[in-house]
Parts: sequence; C-alpha cells; structure tokens
Amino acid sequence: MNRKKTNTELKTGTEKPEVMQVKRYVFLVAGLFIMAFGVAFSIKGGLGTSPISSVPYVLSEATPLTVGNITILMHCVFVLLQILILRRRYQPIQLLQLVVAVVFGYMTDFGVWVISPLECNGYIMRWVFCLIGIVLVAVGVSFEVTANVVTLAGEGLVLAICQVTPVKFGTMKVAFDVTLVVIACILSFLFLRGLYGVREGTVAAAILVGTISRQINKPLGRLGERIFT
Repeated sequence: MNRKKTNTELKTGTEKPEVMQVKRYVFLVAGLFIMAFGVAFSIKGGLGTSPISSVPYVLSEATPLTVGNITILMHCVFVLLQILILRRRYQPIQLLQLVVAVVFGYMTDFGVWVISPLECNGYIMRWVFCLIGIVLVAVGVSFEVTANVVTLAGEGLVLAICQVTPVKFGTMKVAFDVTLVVIACILSFLFLRGLYGVREGTVAAAILVGTISRQINKPLGRLGERIFT
C-alpha cells in the first residue's frame, strides 16, 4: 500500500524542476505559434494589425524585409532599451527574449506563408479574418502568461519602464501600444504616402485582445497547474 502511494506521489508531485521548466518552454513556444498565426490572419484580413505588429507591417511594405524579419529587429531594439533603462538591474536571463523574438519572427513569416492561398474577399470576410487573428493573438498571449518564463521583448520593455517609474503596468502598456500605433502611422505616411496597417482592426485588437486574454487566463492557468506540477 505504501509502495503504491509512493509511486503515485512520484508521478504527480515530485517531478524534476528541469522537466517542469521544459514543459513551460514548450507551452511558451505553443503560445508563440498561435500568436504568430493570429498576426498572419490580421495581415491577411487587411483591416489593420495589432499595435505590436503595426510597425513591422508598415516597414515590411516599405522595404524588402518580411514582417518576421522586422519583428526580430524591433524586439532587439526593445531588449537594448531595457538594458539602457535598467542598467545594473537588468537580469541577463532576459536576454532569452532575443531567442523568443527570433522564434516568433520566423513563425510569423511561416504563418503568413501558410494562409497566403486563402481567399479574403469582401468587407465581411476581412472582419472574419481580423477577428480570427484577434482571438488567436489573445490565446497566444494567455499561453505566454501561463508559461511564466520569458516574455516577449515588448512586454519586457513595458515592465522595465514600470520598474523605474511610478506608472502601473496597465497604464504603461496602453501608452506603449498607442506609441507604436502613432509611429506606424508616421512611417506609413512617410514611406507609403498613405495609411497602411492601422485601421479599424487595430482599434478592435487593442480593445479585444486584453479582454479575451483575461477570460482565458483562469482556465488555462488551471490547466497549466496540472501540466507543470
């Protein structure tokens, strides 16, 4: 009887920390994959991308680089800004954000390639693609939060600013997203002579991604507790 109890405990409660950490990173990669396809659907819909993807999309239209390539470069800039802001308080483990950026960037390009044959004609279908993209991005964000290992560099920059200012994360995140959208608009008018990548879908993403993600976080968190323990 005691032997059986010990075996059960070994299976459910004493898993090695290294194994649990690997599971967390697998969960993170799954979230990045889902989020990347969300960005791809938003791009295909043509009603505007999420704020974090607005700058890469505009620059991809103005240069030979892909959305994924520019996403990687932008996240590298975000990591550099974190180091400049935090200085000695910067934790070297956060350099893993660079690895996450590369994975996310190439996954985004892969997602764009996979769904490129899909037809998206008419305003209603554009909204369908846009909403699919919003939901996928929200689910991907929830996976990232549940994994609780390394954040994307954008969130990392927001957290870094919050560490040196009295501004709360939610307020700073909104300010950060608005700043990205403004930059995307300026770059769009500067290089493309019009407004691209920022439309009604961008506003919908800014409002809905966080709302949907918060609804998913609790059930996904419970699932994570079962997987990671």
